[in-house]
Amino acid sequence: MKLTRDLSKDEKKLLRGTYWGSFTLYAAVSPAKQGASGYCYAMIPWIERFYKTEEDKRAALVRHIAYFNTTVPMSSFIMGLTASMEKQNSESEDFDVNSINAIKSSLMGPLAGIGDSFFWGVLRVVAAGIAVGMAQAGNILAPFVFLLIFNIPAQLVRYYGGFLGYTLGSTYISKVYESGLIHILTKAASIVGLMMVGGMTSKLVVFQTTVSMSMGGTSVLELQDMLDQIFIGLIPLSLTLLCYYLLSRKVSINYLIFGVIGLGILISLLGIA
Repeated sequence: MKLTRDLSKDEKKLLRGTYWGSFTLYAAVSPAKQGASGYCYAMIPWIERFYKTEEDKRAALVRHIAYFNTTVPMSSFIMGLTASMEKQNSESEDFDVNSINAIKSSLMGPLAGIGDSFFWGVLRVVAAGIAVGMAQAGNILAPFVFLLIFNIPAQLVRYYGGFLGYTLGSTYISKVYESGLIHILTKAASIVGLMMVGGMTSKLVVFQTTVSMSMGGTSVLELQDMLDQIFIGLIPLSLTLLCYYLLSRKVSINYLIFGVIGLGILISLLGIA
C-alpha cells in the first residue's frame, strides 16, 4: 500500500503499536488534561526509539502530557504526525520543539469537529437507523450490524490515520524547515490553538448572576444585563484568567478544582448566581 511503501519494518511496527495505544486515549481522562495521559502512553514507544538520554526522554514525555482532546478515530493521525516531528527533533539540533505542541493544539479542534460530525452525527445515526429497522423486524443480528457499520469505518480511519500522519510528517516537515516556513506555521498553529482555547472558555465556563435591584416591585437593575453591556462573558473570562495566573504561580490544579467547586456552592447558597 502506498502509505506504507516507504516505511521501514520498525516504523510499521511502531505505527501498529500507535493504533493499539490510541485505545487508551481516554482510559485515564481528567478535567484538566482530558486524554493527555493516554496520548503520552501511545507516544512512549516512539520516545524510546528516537531519544537516547533520559533528559531528552523526560522532555518529550512532558510535551505529550499537555492537554489533548479530539475524536478518538482522528487521534492516531495527530499521533503519527507528532511522531514524525519527534523523529525530526531527534535528528536536528535546530528543530523548534514548540512546534510539536503547536501542531497538536491546532489540529485537535478542527479534527474533532470533522470526526464528531461524521462519526457521531452521521455514521452513528445511519447505523442506528438500519439496526433499529432490523430489530423491529425481529432480526437478532441487529446489534451486531450496528456495531459493524459504525466500527469498521472508525477503525480503518484510526489505523491508517497514524500511517498517513507519519508519512505526511516525514515527507513535508524537512521541506518546510528548509524553506523557513516552519516559523510561520508554528505561529499560525499557536494562534489557532489559542482561538480554540478561547472558544472553549466561552462555551464551557458559564456564569449567570441573579442579582437585581427593584423599586416598588419593579426591577430597575439587572446586574447580568449591565455586565453583558460592558463585556459579554466578563466574569467567566476573569475567572479563567485568574486560574491561568494561579497555575503559572505553581498552584496545584487540585486546589483550583476544589476552590472553584467551593466558590460555586457558596455563591449559589448566597443567591448570587
